[in-house]
Amino acid sequence: MPDVHRVLMLGDVIGDAGIHAVAQDLPGLIRKYGADLVVANGENAAGGFGLTLETANQLFSAGIDVLTSGNHIWEKKGATELLQGQPRILRPANYPAMAPGRGLLELTKGGARWAVMNLQGREGMSPLDSPFARADELLAGIAAGTIVVVDFHAESFAEKEALSLYLDGRVSVFAGTHTHVQTADERILPKGTGYIGDLGMSGPVDSIIGVKVDGCLKRNISQMPIKMEVAEGQSTICGAIFTIGSDGRCVEVRRVRV
Repeated sequence: MPDVHRVLMLGDVIGDAGIHAVAQDLPGLIRKYGADLVVANGENAAGGFGLTLETANQLFSAGIDVLTSGNHIWEKKGATELLQGQPRILRPANYPAMAPGRGLLELTKGGARWAVMNLQGREGMSPLDSPFARADELLAGIAAGTIVVVDFHAESFAEKEALSLYLDGRVSVFAGTHTHVQTADERILPKGTGYIGDLGMSGPVDSIIGVKVDGCLKRNISQMPIKMEVAEGQSTICGAIFTIGSDGRCVEVRRVRV
């Protein structure tokens, strides 16, 4: 078994432009960083809002192993069937138990046991079940020696830091998603968890968090509910590569931007 394992995490993939960028550049990134596992948030992949089987398969074909999500996963018709039929597509685990799908996937890849956990914040978002309590419940069922990777889809950075420190030493990786803006706060927490507040987005550069500039400006200036449409054109890939030591502690976090 190698001394270290690496997981590459990508921020929210936005529309066709984001999918194209991932398909074009992800294989090279996997080789460059020696990633054993690739996790990406896919809740905005289908036309900017939601996920479909077609878009999910495009991302899997590009080299992504697990797709996480958040509040927009329910946007497209067929979301229930997608989540129930595709174990590699997660929805936040702290939705009520009656919600379709799952928020945890355990798998073996690259000579390591992995557990990918998806949670969603509550500050400025829907009042879901506690992500703190749900994380405790899930961790209790994960075998020792498993590398635990968390995507926390949340608006509040105070909540992101609070949950990351609550889980520090019990998970190897804690990455925020949702804001579509890559943060420069990557660090290793005191007990060995690798952290970044937000991975950013994998989507169109000429945009406002992935949507067309004109429509977003009109919406902000007029305060009218103008429809947001996903932008097109040249895209960037944002994320982070986490290196995990043999003891499960993160030894390096590096931002990725292509």
